[in-house]
Amino acid sequence: MKKVAILGATGSIGASALAVLAQHPDRYRPSVLTAHSNVEALEALVRQWKPELAVVADAAEQPPRHEGGTTWMYGRKALLEVAADPRNDIVLNALVGAAGLEPTLAALRAGKRVALANKESLVCGGELVLEAAASGGGELIPVDSEHSAIHQCLRCGRREEVARLILTASGGPFRGFSRSELERVKPVDALRHPTWDMGAKVTIDSATLANKALEVIEAHFLFSIGYERIGAVVHPQSIIHSMVEFIDGSVMAQMGFPTMELPIAHAFGYPERIEYRTRRFDPVAAGTLTFEPVDETLFPAFGLGVQAGRAGRGAPVVYNAANEVAVAAFLNGRISYPAIAATIGETLDRWQGADIRTVEDVIAADRWARGTAETFIDGHVHC
Repeated sequence: MKKVAILGATGSIGASALAVLAQHPDRYRPSVLTAHSNVEALEALVRQWKPELAVVADAAEQPPRHEGGTTWMYGRKALLEVAADPRNDIVLNALVGAAGLEPTLAALRAGKRVALANKESLVCGGELVLEAAASGGGELIPVDSEHSAIHQCLRCGRREEVARLILTASGGPFRGFSRSELERVKPVDALRHPTWDMGAKVTIDSATLANKALEVIEAHFLFSIGYERIGAVVHPQSIIHSMVEFIDGSVMAQMGFPTMELPIAHAFGYPERIEYRTRRFDPVAAGTLTFEPVDETLFPAFGLGVQAGRAGRGAPVVYNAANEVAVAAFLNGRISYPAIAATIGETLDRWQGADIRTVEDVIAADRWARGTAETFIDGHVHC
């Protein structure tokens, strides 16, 4: 019986993970469930799953309390403690934002398998994450559908036989729009994703293709592949989740109807495949599969993110933070949809670069970027 700590249990990834565990009660049990601040939702999960530990991360530190066989803990320090708890075998990091970096580091330094759904861990602290895994003997298994697909395809050949990685993007709801049409986009329009059901931030990132830029940066660190050998194509059907081309010209693709449960099950069971009852792939039902190049004139956030990854020296941290500020401003009606990319670009232009050697360096770059993006929005962008 393997014990699983689910960081971010009240979100959509947490719900998918619990659905996987529900089908394998003889193999896995949730030992830790955490939430940022949604105490009511966490209490409901605790009543259902009866974990050993429950953590409310965005709360003042206070002594643990015991209730019905579950120990409740509070605050950021408690989150880091459960991430490294020796009683857990697997840590699923489904936290949102740069706050997910330190729990990833803590789990890897403790030698845990980290099922990683937190993009920002690698985007903001890629070198730190790799160092933590090497020093502590931890293991990273990606949960994002694109990186899980690559992880699976790489089992077909050695790393030195890889020619390139090809990430796929749905194109979001605005594929084919003109610039004038994008100017009129409202938050309600951007939140209508054609194939995935996700939270607001991730859905907007899918519309701008900022998520794909973040995934390129992740792939660079996860698979030790240079940026020049990582690309992306638009695949509206979201059936092929990514591809790997090998040096002989062979291309391996991982396919399936969109669901987050499958990459989570892969991360929990690897190197085995565990059975999961879900909708089975039907090539006839899937229909025609099409591919298009990424139009960076319509999706400038993608190009900005890839450039930030190549630049390094804190630029990915700045890109991520500026994007978070801009998306929040768009959802709140403060800026237009095209101003998301404009805010990111202006913030990156003002960044002088800095080495990222510690978590404190990440925090400093993140704070600078957020302040700079807010200043730009307040002073230069009007809806």
